Amino acid sequence: MKNIAPALTSLLLALSSAPGAWAQASCSSDGAPRPVWVFERFINADCEACWTDPAPPAPSARGQAVVLDWIVPGALGDDAPLSAAATSDALARLETLARPVPARTDVHIAALESAAPAQLRVAQGPPFNDYMGASITFTPARAARQHGPWRFHLALVESVPAGADGSAAPRNVVRNMLLGAWDKGGKLSKTEQFKQQEMRPVRIPEGAKPERLRLVGWVQDAQGRVVAAAQSRCQ
Repeated sequence: MKNIAPALTSLLLALSSAPGAWAQASCSSDGAPRPVWVFERFINADCEACWTDPAPPAPSARGQAVVLDWIVPGALGDDAPLSAAATSDALARLETLARPVPARTDVHIAALESAAPAQLRVAQGPPFNDYMGASITFTPARAARQHGPWRFHLALVESVPAGADGSAAPRNVVRNMLLGAWDKGGKLSKTEQFKQQEMRPVRIPEGAKPERLRLVGWVQDAQGRVVAAAQSRCQ
């Protein structure tokens, strides 16, 4: 098991230097519409009716959104109906947002506030021994480069289609989460292209279906404003 992480990291590095190979071996946000909203639903693991609700809160039609479903550990612990998908990452996310654990559901919506579009790419490799390679690459808009340091969020989500697993609505259940920060630097060339990148292996939790897994990423500036978002898709 000790060799899994280095092996995945080496694979990511090799694929990142060979775009053609990467495209054939993984899913990415390449060619996907640019999201302008991050829409987060928090569901208490005790509330089975919240999961089966045929009309859960959903984004409006005002632009593309990335959607996340967080299952928050409840008072029933392992006996909760949704405990299999509950994660401590959901508690940490609520704490970051200064929100309490909801009795049933809660929604947080963030609009992208960057006047000049930043570039964000997320990509995933194939599953390998309960792990998956994940990458996030960010290039801020020229006018916003002084707004760092930047904080990135990269969520491994399981896309549950409507009618599956007891949910009448489609879901993007957060199964794992990577967090990190980049400074203002990263100047790579004479053309002053600033690029920040992170490549890591991410563990696939027990019970998750690998063929459903996707990545949702977003980046915030030093003031906490969301400046870019992206989600992977498989061609």
